[in-house]
Order: sequence, then C-alpha cells, then structure tokens
Amino acid sequence: MSGETEPKPLIGLALDALLTPRSITKHAEPDFSFIDLFAGIGGIRQGFEASGGECVFTSEWNAFSKKTYTVNFGDGHKFIGDIVGQQAEVPGHNVLLGGFPCQPFSIAGVSKKNSLGRPHGFDDPTQGTLFFEIKEAIRMHRPDAFVLENVKNMRSHDRGNTFKIIMEVLRDELGYEVHEKVIDGAHFTPQHRERIIIMGFARPTKFTWDDLELPDKTSHKLRDILHRTDGTEPLLPHDGAKYFDHEQGKVQPKYTLTPGLWEYLQTYALKHKAAGNGFGFGLVTGESRTRTLSARYHKDGSEILVAQDGDRPRRLTPRECARLMGFDDNFVIPVSDTQAYRQFGNSVVMPVFKEIARAMKPHLLQVMAERQAELAQSA
Repeated sequence: MSGETEPKPLIGLALDALLTPRSITKHAEPDFSFIDLFAGIGGIRQGFEASGGECVFTSEWNAFSKKTYTVNFGDGHKFIGDIVGQQAEVPGHNVLLGGFPCQPFSIAGVSKKNSLGRPHGFDDPTQGTLFFEIKEAIRMHRPDAFVLENVKNMRSHDRGNTFKIIMEVLRDELGYEVHEKVIDGAHFTPQHRERIIIMGFARPTKFTWDDLELPDKTSHKLRDILHRTDGTEPLLPHDGAKYFDHEQGKVQPKYTLTPGLWEYLQTYALKHKAAGNGFGFGLVTGESRTRTLSARYHKDGSEILVAQDGDRPRRLTPRECARLMGFDDNFVIPVSDTQAYRQFGNSVVMPVFKEIARAMKPHLLQVMAERQAELAQSA
C-alpha cells in the first residue's frame, strides 16, 4: 500500500516478541545447523527446525518481512538485510537454505517485464543474479547440503537455458550431488502451488525423492483452513477480532468485496471469456482447492474468492492465508493486511519443507559423519 509507514524499530519488535507467542522450535542439542537466505517470513526455516535444525544466520532485505520473522523467531543470531557481497559474514553451517526471488523467472513476472520491455531471468539487474550470490556462499563455506526453491517456470525459462546453467554450476562447478523435483503444495494444503526444489549434498548419498511421503491431494479441502462459524473458531489473543468477530460468529465484513469491485471482476471475466481467454476470478467453496495465492492478492483477491450464501464473495483473511500456506495458529501476523497478503503470497507451503527436511535428514547426517571422520583422521 503506497504511503504505508515503515515497521517499528527493533526495540518495538522486542516488546512485541515479549507480548506475543512465537512459533520457533527450540532444540537443546540441535542435530544440524542451517542458514536462511532470502528468508521471507521463515517458512523454510520452520520446516527445518521441525527436524532438529538450528538457524545460525538469516538474510532478508524487506523490512516488513523482517518484522514478521523477528516477532516469530526472535533475533538470537546475526540477521542481515542483503546477502549481496556479504558471504564472508556467514558463519559455518551444515545446510544452506535459499528461496531466492522468483519474479525474474515466474510466468507472470516474465510476461509483465516483457510488456514493459524490461529484462528478466539472469538479465534482471536487481533480482536475476541472486542465484550467483548463493553460488558464492556455497563455494566459500562448502555446506554439507543445500536446499533451494523457486517457481516451476524456472525449468523452462529461456528455453531451458536458465535451469541448465543453474544445474551446471551446482553439479559441475561446485561438485555437489544434485536432486531436483517439482512439488505441489496441494499434497499438504488445499492450494495448487507447484514449486521446484533443488537439493544438493557435498558427498554421494542414497537419497531419492521416493523417500518423500506425500499425502493424496484430495485429502485437503478449503474448509480445513476457513474460519469456523459454528462456534468452534479458536480465539487467538494475537489476532483479537482483527479477522473474525467471535461475538457475531462470522468473518469481519471488511473482507467481503464491495459491490463495485465484485461487478468489475464479473465484467472483466465475461470480457475475457468472450475473447477466448482464461482470465477471471476463482470462486471457491469449502469443498474446493484454490489457485496459487499470489503476492498481489491484496489488490482484489480475484484468484481466491470465497462464496458466501446470500452475499457477495469475500477474500481470505490473513489468518486463513497463513493456514493455506501451512502455518499453524501460533504464527503471529504483526503487519497490516496488505503486507500480510504480500508475505504469504511470497512464502512457501511450510509442510512441504518439513517433509523435505525429514526425508533428507538421515542422508545429511551421513554426509556430516563422513566429513567429521575424515577430519579426525587427518588431525
């Protein structure tokens, strides 16, 4: 939202952290350490903490995302804004995690940049080269493993050349055993959200994607994440009545589309249907699975509109967006609705990474043990 003020300074964040619950998982004796690059609001981090990992370094440039991250995870280790040229600041770690910016490679991002005559992919001067910042961090610190995430379209961007370069760098130049797979978040939440995962190990392993346990996509319905109007919606102290009116037993009316916006979206959809295009809003019910939640959801909510009996449809609330991305209700949302929609639209389906961490952990521990044994022998 234009004109939105910057988030409160860190002293304000510290007070927030004292007054609100954190979703952080503490381990007395962590099994491995990791760093969280392009961290967003910590979805990948949360998945790896669930498998016994400890975050020792974070990089995230967006001030509003940093606020959400800090309130939920604290600031007990070094946290920098921009990783560019700062790889020497990174401490030793076992796993590098990086959900590097997807806009230069996404279908929507490429289409928009083409329409504006702007470069995309690796030619994007502000975001396209950030993969090479990851490459430098891996080259400098040689972690036992890494996990990278991006949009599915990265595979086909520039007729496959982008992905070919990335794989050649990771396998041939850096010498890692690399595995890649597109995973749909619909295995864990009622949202179609395909993302490519690139995993690498510093030594040979027996890892296979068959190690993943992916639930059937049909096992999740939108009703699982919607506010419950039957009196069983949990009262969350950190939400208060921002999203749900417990006295009335219903979602706050501000999330229902205005008559003007609803009329515009219907007219827009009819216009493109007549032209043979597939553009239009996505109307869903409790039995549905949704389209991919995007960072532009705050603008009109068109990709996911919840049908309401006898009324215009409504947007998801930020709490429902959090649930749609797999965050539990302990996750604190300390920012405006506009920023929250952007953050969840840019985030990951957290349970995907919880399962990835679980599946890769035994192979990671094997690599760590082999490296330690070689160090002991050479000492």
